[in-house]
Amino acid sequence: MTLATTLAAAPNEDLAHTSNVLIYSAMAVYLLAFFALMAEWLFGSRSKVARTAAALTATKEAAQAAPGAAKASAPGVTVRTKGGTATLERPKSERAAAPKVVTRAVAGSRDVPDGPGAAAGDEQGDLYGRIAISLVALGFLIEVGGVVTRALSVERAPWGNMYEFNITFSTVAIGVFLSLLALRKNVRWIGLPLVTTILLDLGLAVTVLYTDSDQLVPALHSYWLWIHVSTAIFCGAAFYVGAVSTTAYLFKDSYEAKLQRGETPGRFATSVLERLPAAASLDKFTYRMNAAIFPLWTFTIIAGAIWAGDAWGRYWGWDPKEVWSFITWVAYACYLHARATAGWKGRKAAYLALIAFGCWLFNYYGVNIFVSGKHSYAGV
Repeated sequence: MTLATTLAAAPNEDLAHTSNVLIYSAMAVYLLAFFALMAEWLFGSRSKVARTAAALTATKEAAQAAPGAAKASAPGVTVRTKGGTATLERPKSERAAAPKVVTRAVAGSRDVPDGPGAAAGDEQGDLYGRIAISLVALGFLIEVGGVVTRALSVERAPWGNMYEFNITFSTVAIGVFLSLLALRKNVRWIGLPLVTTILLDLGLAVTVLYTDSDQLVPALHSYWLWIHVSTAIFCGAAFYVGAVSTTAYLFKDSYEAKLQRGETPGRFATSVLERLPAAASLDKFTYRMNAAIFPLWTFTIIAGAIWAGDAWGRYWGWDPKEVWSFITWVAYACYLHARATAGWKGRKAAYLALIAFGCWLFNYYGVNIFVSGKHSYAGV
């Protein structure tokens, strides 16, 4: 079969229809996972909501105490300091239900223990959580099937237009989440915002952005399509997980600051934010995610330039997609530099991270929909 015959081959309508059915089925399973995640957050035990308050009180007093020993004002908690570390111990009668909590006794810090990560700390909450993760995994497998059958229907990479990019992006984002769980990282708290936005993303894909399965224009028939676009999708999914963590950090940091000032946050904020990891943990997680993916985003831009040289005879032409890819690179480079600088840790760096992800989002949606350029050949 010649190349011309291959390019002119009609798509397999049966496989295309199967892909659509699988995508809708994945959405239905994700919706069930959403309800299970909501049940985990709403009906799980709230027995641990005082841990951050107790830890903050203990940290403040331990920082002012002598290196010998100190007692916290929080009832039932004893602070023992040794080598700059404060160990919060409960009475023996409570140790079976509540494990030791360790936090550094450094003046001005809020290095408090992580919350239960939406596991809720009891059997009921954990049951809802396990059901939710099982449903997310099932939805992921179904969606993978939808992406693969879409590719098989036209015998090419399944990201030739915005619809295909969306379904692949959402699949990879869920895959990143499940991979972190498989590595035993405490990221179950990401599940609810992740599944919520994935449902919105897929809803947009199957309505506004849907495109019938069809062959690509000749310019896209290159092995660089597999390399360049796949790395761009993976980077976007990882950046998205980092953005969720950044947003959670800003809320948790404000919550911890109120407790440190002796204020009482609202009941809803307490019941929700106490289930998140500590602000310091969220900040560290965000930095590690963005720092790990930044080199791959650099490779994505380089790969795109090489492909542009093959397809258009120039490596860089300041096309809108190229410009915003570079702007995104600069924004994340500024974040990583600021995060590594002592004066820009915390909230300032978090705002930079959200600005950087906003640049990526505009490159993802805005450039394709509102701006015309050489990258417009694939349509929406």
